[in-house]
Amino acid sequence: MDELSLLFLLLPIAALSGWWTGRRAALRSGGRRMTRLSNSYFRGLNYLLNEQPDKAIEVFLQIADIDRDTVETHFALGNLFRRRGEVERAIRIHQNLIERGSLSNDQRTLAVLELGEDYMRAGLLDRAEVLFSDLVRDGTLAPKALRHLISIYQQERDWEKAIEHAVKLERATGEPMGRLISHFECELAELHVTQGRLDLAGRHLRNAYGYEANSVRAGLIEAKLALSQGDEPLALRSFERVARHDPDILPEVMRPLLEIYERRGERRRAHEFLREMIDRYAGIAPLLAKSRLIQQEQGAHVAAEFLLTELLERPSIKGQSALISLCMSQDSPATPEQAQKLLTGLGKINLRLVSSAATYRCNRCGFAARSHHWQCPSCKSWASIKPIHNAAGE
Repeated sequence: MDELSLLFLLLPIAALSGWWTGRRAALRSGGRRMTRLSNSYFRGLNYLLNEQPDKAIEVFLQIADIDRDTVETHFALGNLFRRRGEVERAIRIHQNLIERGSLSNDQRTLAVLELGEDYMRAGLLDRAEVLFSDLVRDGTLAPKALRHLISIYQQERDWEKAIEHAVKLERATGEPMGRLISHFECELAELHVTQGRLDLAGRHLRNAYGYEANSVRAGLIEAKLALSQGDEPLALRSFERVARHDPDILPEVMRPLLEIYERRGERRRAHEFLREMIDRYAGIAPLLAKSRLIQQEQGAHVAAEFLLTELLERPSIKGQSALISLCMSQDSPATPEQAQKLLTGLGKINLRLVSSAATYRCNRCGFAARSHHWQCPSCKSWASIKPIHNAAGE
């Protein structure tokens, strides 16, 4: 059952709950009022079930004038419309609630929050910002309002305000916001770099490190900034530091890092760093980079020997292609022994690649398998597991 279907089932329950509350009050004040509530509720539900939402809204808004205890029904209805993307109807309901003098303070505050969420959904960020800012000033529902404001300022790229409100949220909830704020500071640093205001960029980089000491993004900005200013030693240290802290960033730093090694003639340092990354990074990039260095220094044959040995431990289609290219680029033809070793190695690499690849996939949910199943283990559909027709499959 999807979320909207569930909401359609729950809405009548909320309505009946409000009707029952009204009924109990009516029993105390007279049966005529109970009859009006009963008729109104069921008339509104009937409009909903017959997909006449505007008529249902009119009925429920009239009920709000009758009994303040029916407000939960209106919240449920407003949420339903917002989730369905019918934001104008949700706005109308929540605006009407706010105008009612019979609401409690908590109910009015919740209605303001809901209306702000309606405005956000409609893209009316300026109106939403006003409502959420009022809630923050009043100290009511402040954490929720702060989260919405942070989201708004991110969309508007107002990083200063995003930082200000993230700090407030951390103080209000104790939730660590350092990493998020560090990214906001990096956004400001990059903005100032593009504007040529390098002193301000440096200040925001220091702020970013203050919020997240090992910020990978701040390290990358620092390295690129140092490189643009001709400070290659600092750029080199920064690139190496971020790669060691987060090897998954290696594809972003590999090219400029290798260029610095080359310009500075630091081949030994390059070999040591690449060896470290080969051991720590699951991808093939540092392995291929090291094989190219070996080729430049010792020739294609030695580079091919190195790459073959490594690929037998960590097979890769991209690495296999690079190995074949290395063998074809050798100045002198391979001896029969060398050719036999290469072919045997390529066969082993290919076998491991094929044996580790999925050969079947569910055409309903994408579940991958290496053997056939009549019923998909994931989505439980029948006869949906089919062979994969690609280089590693059927």
